[in-house]
Amino acid sequence: MNDIRQKSPLLDVQGLSVSFASDKGRVKAIDDVSFTVNEGEILSIVGESGSGKSVTLLSLLGLNDPKTTFVDGAVSYRGKRILEMPDRELRRLRGKEIGLISQDPMTALTPVYTIGWQIAEQIRTHENVSKKAARLRAVELLASVGLPNPNEAVDRFPHQLSGGMRQRAVIAMALSCSPSLLVADEPTTALDVTVQAQVLDLLLKLRDEFGSAIILITHDMGVVAEVADRVHVMYAGRMVEKGTTEEVFDHPMHPYSWGLMASIPPLYGQKLDRLPSIPGMPPTPQTIPAGCGFAPRCRFARPACAERPPIRRDGQHTALCVLEGEERERLKREILVQEVNA
Repeated sequence: MNDIRQKSPLLDVQGLSVSFASDKGRVKAIDDVSFTVNEGEILSIVGESGSGKSVTLLSLLGLNDPKTTFVDGAVSYRGKRILEMPDRELRRLRGKEIGLISQDPMTALTPVYTIGWQIAEQIRTHENVSKKAARLRAVELLASVGLPNPNEAVDRFPHQLSGGMRQRAVIAMALSCSPSLLVADEPTTALDVTVQAQVLDLLLKLRDEFGSAIILITHDMGVVAEVADRVHVMYAGRMVEKGTTEEVFDHPMHPYSWGLMASIPPLYGQKLDRLPSIPGMPPTPQTIPAGCGFAPRCRFARPACAERPPIRRDGQHTALCVLEGEERERLKREILVQEVNA
C-alpha cells in the first residue's frame, strides 16, 4: 500500500449532512459524515446500494440541484472551502483539479458527439491550447487507458464502443487535465471480471504515474482489498467504520462490516452451498432510525441501539456501535467463523 506522509489533507470533509425536499419536509440522507483524503492515497467508501456513497461525493462537488438539495458542513480542497465557492469558480475546479468517473459511462458521455471531441472540449475548457493540440492529447489519453486503435477510436461515438471501452473513455476524460483528486463512482460496475481487473490495474497505474489521490466508491469488498489504502464503511448515510484496509479486513469492528466480510466467497476450503447474507433491506432516508441505522437488521441489537451509537476506538480505527471489548470479539467470531464454516 502507498505510504501516506502528508501533514495537511488534500480533501477535508467535516460534518457533511445532506437533506432532500419532500412533501413532508426535509429528509436527511447523509448524516454528519467526516473524512480526509491525502495526496496519493486511495480511499474506498464501501456499502450497499442506497447507503449514501454517491450522494456524499456528488454533494461535496456541488453536483446537485440547489432547489431540492440542502448541504451543510465544511468541505475544503487544498484549504479552499468548496461549499462556499461561486458556481463559476467551482466549475474551474471540477475537471481540472478534481476528476470524476461517473457510475454509468453511457450516460456520462453525450451520444451525439465523438469521444475525442468530448475529451478535447474538456481540455480546452481548462487549458489554453488549440483544437489540434487538444485532439492529439485526446489520442494520447485513449492510448494510455488501453483503448485499442486510439487514432480511430477518437472519432467514434459512444454507442460504437463496448461497455469496457466506454468506461476507459470516461477515465481518459477524467484524467485529461491531470487532476490531483480522482473520484471514481463504481468504476467497475457492469463490467466482466477481466475488464474489472484491467480497470483496477489502470487506477493503480494512474496513482503511481500522476500521483493522484483517488476516492473509490464501491460495494465490492474484493475491489477494496485490492487497491485501497484506507476504507470507510457507509450505511444509512453514516460512516459506521473507518480504518486502514488491513485494520478493517483483519479486525472489523462493526456488525455491518462483519456481514459484508461473511458474504465474500471463500478462496480456499469447502465450497459453500449458500453464502451468508445480511437479512432485510437498507432503510430509505425516510425510515432511517434515530439511533443506530443498522439496528433493524442486526442480530445483536439491544435497547441501547435506540440511541445514537457511541464511537469505539482502537487507535485510528473507529466504529459507531455499542459493542466493545471481549463481547464484540465473541460476537464477531460467531459471524465470521461459524457462518462461513457452516
